[in-house]
Amino acid sequence: MNWQAIIPLLGFLVIIFAVGMYAGRHLKSSNSFLQDYFLGGRSLGGFVLAMTMTATYGSASSFIGGPGVAYNEGLGWVLLAMTQVATGYFVLMVLGKKFAIVTKRYNAVTMVDFLKERYQSKWVVLFSAFSIIIFLFSAMAAQWIGGARLIESLTGLTYTSALFIFAVSVLVYVTIGGFRAVALTDAIQGSVMFVGTLVLLIATIIAGGGIPAIMADLTAENPNLITPFGAEGNLTPTYVSSFWILVGVGVVALPQVAVRAMSYKNSRSMHRALIIGTIVVGFIMLNMHLIGVFARPILPGIEVGDTVMPLIALEVMPAWLAGIVLAAPMAAIMSTVDSLLLLVSSSIVKDVYLNYIEPKASYTKVKRLSIGITAVLGIIVFLLALNPPDLIIWLNLFAFGGLEAAFIWPIVLGLYWSKGNKYGALASMIAGVGLYILSDSFFPQPLGLHSVVLPIVVSFVAYVVVSLATHRRLV
Repeated sequence: MNWQAIIPLLGFLVIIFAVGMYAGRHLKSSNSFLQDYFLGGRSLGGFVLAMTMTATYGSASSFIGGPGVAYNEGLGWVLLAMTQVATGYFVLMVLGKKFAIVTKRYNAVTMVDFLKERYQSKWVVLFSAFSIIIFLFSAMAAQWIGGARLIESLTGLTYTSALFIFAVSVLVYVTIGGFRAVALTDAIQGSVMFVGTLVLLIATIIAGGGIPAIMADLTAENPNLITPFGAEGNLTPTYVSSFWILVGVGVVALPQVAVRAMSYKNSRSMHRALIIGTIVVGFIMLNMHLIGVFARPILPGIEVGDTVMPLIALEVMPAWLAGIVLAAPMAAIMSTVDSLLLLVSSSIVKDVYLNYIEPKASYTKVKRLSIGITAVLGIIVFLLALNPPDLIIWLNLFAFGGLEAAFIWPIVLGLYWSKGNKYGALASMIAGVGLYILSDSFFPQPLGLHSVVLPIVVSFVAYVVVSLATHRRLV
């Protein structure tokens, strides 16, 4: 076991636990458990907001799966990945002040709270909660697998042992601290990611003999690795352009990202987060995916793409420094896991249980149920992650597409179009999710586009047509 690399990583986990315990102390004195546990009391400043959005969005898919695909596909995947640069900016500009004002007026703690108050429909709420639970289980499994792969590569432990260590680490501090623990640790994790990716990229370039030497090696192996079209030429302009719908435009509909647009303190915080978030996301995404490509000449023949990142770190740096740098992907994975856990937990507790089972549940019961369900969910995801695929990125992107197909128009048009109603929202969600599952399963690139594009278009048409058709009925 490589203790020189493990000790710095353990030190990082100790810091995270300490922050989680600190946030847990705040919860004990809270007068509004749901607001604080699931939304941090709507008190995030600009820097913390930017970092929590970055760390939550930059997940195992970005830091473990993304470099793994870039290792296989070459610079074309780097180009595709950079469509994510404007994600944070786009989310806060589209949702921004209006979303924060409306959700505060509705006293909404979750995204589904907003949908419940906006559409006044039990079926919209239940379908929303069901979609979040189903698709986020896929996303959470991807994070669990990514964390286990990293610990496995670093320690030499079996995959199952590594998965157990990761699961226990996350569950303890999320269950204790809630959203405030997530936000505070995200600020730490985002900073670690920013510095860690830069250090690793520089070390990889040096180990490869400089960028010209790396490019020459890639060209000698396969000239397509340095083109925009991927190693097999399958990254067509149409597909790459449509991918921006998945990781750019559609991100406003991801519950784990949208909830951040509810939680900032004031307009100044939001504007500061716009700038910081855009810079940090662009910097981190470029670095991580370049590392994946540049690792190919240094470590040829890696079979499991998800192990590229930890293996290249251990190869090009001293073990102690690799342990510090690998805190960056661990940070990304943990921050996304904790956010997704809270989202699914809030969907069950707040959106289903309190709305339709026991609306007058006591404070103590709600608190105990929230913490208990969060822990149980983590255990279920642990069991799902026991049999992992080679590349987790596809699990994560499947979850992204499903959530976007379900929520993009009920959220955006619900905010900005007064004629939108519950019938249009439900039709949009059913059409979007149904077509997305069919497309992803049987027609993964219809017309050369990513499988999320047509469902989003169809769900838009369904929302508008059904809302207009039923508008008179509601007037």
